Amino acid sequence: MTNFYSFHGTITMISDLVGHNGEGEGCNKLISIQNEVGAIVNFVVSPSTYFVDHVMVAIGDRVTGYYDGNAPAILIYPPQYPALIMVKDSPYQNVKIDYFNSQLESSDGRLRLNISPFTQKLLTNGQPFTRNLANRDLIVIYGPATKSIPAQTTPYRIIVWC
Repeated sequence: MTNFYSFHGTITMISDLVGHNGEGEGCNKLISIQNEVGAIVNFVVSPSTYFVDHVMVAIGDRVTGYYDGNAPAILIYPPQYPALIMVKDSPYQNVKIDYFNSQLESSDGRLRLNISPFTQKLLTNGQPFTRNLANRDLIVIYGPATKSIPAQTTPYRIIVWC
């Protein structure tokens, strides 16, 4: 179970991150995000960072970066975290990234999933996921949800974060 933390804002800078001796040159990016109150977070984006819908991002895009809240972080300002997952804002879909229990309820108790035969269940590599979704870290892509507590929705697509 990954302890997903997130930061949401607007991309203000994208630059190459170069390793020792030019190793992996061009493979890693540093993406700076600034939120509405002026706070800044830098995300290290590697080839293993999962971009929901495999979107391209650019300066000015509104995004949410997710990182492991239990992983060690260097103590610098602005904070810098390895990005696990990046989500570009879309008016047509909502995204929830969290651990879902045996009742398919998120760990924060805010969303419960109702799976339909039309819900796509995939791995991050795009291949079908054929096992039980319960008790897993999930990337849930959905539209409307009820206003109940927890909100309930029938997702369009679920990506299992193995």
